[in-house]
Amino acid sequence: MIKQKLNTFFKNKWIKKCLLAGVGVVILTFIFFVSIYFGAFGKLPNSKELSNLKQAEATQILDKDKTLIGKYYIYDRQPLTYEQFPEHLLNALIATEDVRFYEHDGVDNISLLRVLFKTILFQDKSSGGGSTITLQLAKNLFGRDNHFAFSTIINKVKESIVAKRIEKIYSKKEILTMYLNTVPFPDNTYGIESASRKFFSVPTSSLTLSQAATLVGTLKANSFYNPRRNIENSKKRRDVVLQQMLKYNYITENQLTTSKTEVIDLDYQSFNHDLGLAPYFRAQLKKELAIVLEDYKKPNGEAYNLYKDGLVVHTTLDYQMQKYAEEAMQLHLTKLQEAYEASYGKNAPWQTNKKLIEKTIKTLPAYKKYKALGLEDTQIMDSLAIKHEVEVFNWKETKTENISTIDSLKHYLKFLNTGMIALEPKTGAVRTYIGGIDYRFFKYDHVSQSERQVGSTFKPFVYTAAIDNGMKPCTYFSPDAVTYTDYKNWTPTNSGSKEEDPHINYNLEKALSQSMNTIAVKVLNEVGIDKVLKQAKKLGITKKLPKEPSLALGVAEINIQELAGAYASYVNSSKPVKPYFITKIEDKNGNEIVSFKPEVKEAKAYSDYTRQVMLQIMKSTVNSGTAARLRSTYNLKNNIAGKTGTTQDNKDGWFVGITPNLVTVNWVGNDNYNIGFKTTGLGQGANSALPIFAKFYQKLNADSNYSSITKSSFETPSSEVLEALNCEEDKRDGFLKRLFNNKKKNERKFNKKD
Repeated sequence: MIKQKLNTFFKNKWIKKCLLAGVGVVILTFIFFVSIYFGAFGKLPNSKELSNLKQAEATQILDKDKTLIGKYYIYDRQPLTYEQFPEHLLNALIATEDVRFYEHDGVDNISLLRVLFKTILFQDKSSGGGSTITLQLAKNLFGRDNHFAFSTIINKVKESIVAKRIEKIYSKKEILTMYLNTVPFPDNTYGIESASRKFFSVPTSSLTLSQAATLVGTLKANSFYNPRRNIENSKKRRDVVLQQMLKYNYITENQLTTSKTEVIDLDYQSFNHDLGLAPYFRAQLKKELAIVLEDYKKPNGEAYNLYKDGLVVHTTLDYQMQKYAEEAMQLHLTKLQEAYEASYGKNAPWQTNKKLIEKTIKTLPAYKKYKALGLEDTQIMDSLAIKHEVEVFNWKETKTENISTIDSLKHYLKFLNTGMIALEPKTGAVRTYIGGIDYRFFKYDHVSQSERQVGSTFKPFVYTAAIDNGMKPCTYFSPDAVTYTDYKNWTPTNSGSKEEDPHINYNLEKALSQSMNTIAVKVLNEVGIDKVLKQAKKLGITKKLPKEPSLALGVAEINIQELAGAYASYVNSSKPVKPYFITKIEDKNGNEIVSFKPEVKEAKAYSDYTRQVMLQIMKSTVNSGTAARLRSTYNLKNNIAGKTGTTQDNKDGWFVGITPNLVTVNWVGNDNYNIGFKTTGLGQGANSALPIFAKFYQKLNADSNYSSITKSSFETPSSEVLEALNCEEDKRDGFLKRLFNNKKKNERKFNKKD
């Protein structure tokens, strides 16, 4: 009876068709699977390839104490070993992403079938991902291909095949290690170590339970649960992770309660090249590394790849000192910018000077592009006047505005910029490096690329040459102006409105500490230009300097690094140094590729006597001269020598600060050389550049870790030096000399002979 019913059932044509269809589906599914297995939809990695997995690893940039300050990468990935993962991190991951991780062979069949049927057949998006940690690893390592309508199922099958192969080759610990080193976190961050340092500024091994749960929670949806952008979503997801950990007995009720009440306190540090600490330094370092690595190859003969090979670059930079320097710069420039704009009022050149604006517009890439296309100027200007959304820099708040290219140019024309370097004078090791105010918007580097007129910061080199060639520190000069008839009647004058008594003569210490222009030129005239040029060359100045009297006033354009290296000689046994910032490069296994040593000249640039005299004179600059506000306004008690500098029309403000173990150079000015400070009071180096140094040292003084710098003392000058400087700072002309003084005596020819 049953047999008869079965025969009748199978003879039904619809039943036959359904059965045939079912068999067909099974066959097609088998063929489909086999085709995927053998690479019809893209080659699958074989066991050999899986055994030799190579993932692009970020090159790490470390400061002098091995603190991470940045990376170069395609993917921000920084690998760890299994032993470096805290247990609560591993437990959070397993409880949330794959609770049966230790039981399956790479594929959780029940979960996978649920996804295949509910997601693919019934379009139920709430069915969950069904991925194991190993499946996710397969996806992380090899990505996904686009196969149109069948992409999801094809990729899932491919990943399941790869996952099973991975499980056969690697242990569970190794799989967890690879997963945590490759899994994507928010903000284009790959690997738990990079995420830990980026979001909390701690190594993975130091993550708290709450922090670990927060990062694991982001894996479900990087953007939606990004704690930097969506803190509430992130907190809710963290609590879900913690609840899962309780559910599977990884934590106790007390741990759950404590961690859920913990605030997600981010200490975000971006290693993006445009953001984070020392971006100008990292950009210049990248250029240097590209040149250095050209001469070195891997053991297999391949070239090193800065973005993939996980190199470790040890630098001279000091992380905390750099942070203090950037904070000092930002504090001062924010206020100085306000005063700068207020001084111009409604007559600001970046708004009213049409010739300047038009000239600057013609330097824009957009203008040149339109010009190359044959457009007339009126057409180009119309195009550049079209408004569009753009992120705009401001000290108080950077925001998106609807402005034109011309509006943007006017906006950026107004900003003061800066350059700063601090180095160890005995080696040239660069400790801080600030190339500008914000690398995102001002890419030009004022440390490595810029050459600006150095103003009065050149005067110490003139005085050094004079003293080293026999001029006594107690040589006296009148501050009255002299017209040099053989140089188009050039008449240098002293800055400020105060008229000097032409019958008072000042010694070198007074003249330099008060930065008297007239006397600096007279000293240059006395010693001879050639001797000063030779002295500058001995100090490491490689730039060809102008052979003219204005050299004494700093019309020469010199790079900040060379200026710093020259000034280092005053606290380095009269020897200049060459600034450097790479100490060692290692491969990812810790093998040294190349190392670098300080380049200090063997020969002294001048005598020890000259050095001690000059140091005493520059100490007077700080104690009672143009830099005296370091003492009076900023209350700095440190052993400091220095020199202020201001160029013609207040275009550049400078300050060089010298302490026994650190030499710092600061420059402030407008990138557009046609725009200077409105007034000398605002633009002089003592007001525009010196405060950055002052605020920087206030921060160093407050940090006991820098006592070796802040509490260091200058060498004691010899009795010969003290005796040479033991004279009245000024002398008054006698009666007869005052009586017969006339203007013709103030006209002379400049000494052109050495």
